[in-house]
Amino acid sequence: MSDEHSHVDDTRTAGQGHGHAAPGEQEADAKTDVRKAVGIYAIGFLLAAILTGASFWAAGSHAIFGPAVPVALIALAVAQMGVHLVFFLHITTGPDNTNNVLALAFGVLIVALVLVGSLWIMRHLDHNLMPMGVAMDMQR
Repeated sequence: MSDEHSHVDDTRTAGQGHGHAAPGEQEADAKTDVRKAVGIYAIGFLLAAILTGASFWAAGSHAIFGPAVPVALIALAVAQMGVHLVFFLHITTGPDNTNNVLALAFGVLIVALVLVGSLWIMRHLDHNLMPMGVAMDMQR
């Protein structure tokens, strides 16, 4: 029985570093190199700062066609989320990150439900409530 468990553990650690490793993710038996880790975080910080600056430039500049500005901001926001997920949270497609990806997907689902539910409630309230002038006239 112990042979089966050691084989399973060997297959988990053998797959690390072969296309499923995020920048800054260390292998199980490798010694932690502080300079390399700080360098990876610095690259992530630099990319995030560039994307933030690009977002402010896109919003304040007239170089982008007016109706396309929200699309550009959405694209830059998605790119920045990708940078944060890979460089800081170390989310990868590896088998060791299945729980992290599921937790992230659940969090996105909850945020989407709250946003859509709030917008739905506000729209129905706006549609179903009487105008303020009518309500004020009824009180007099």
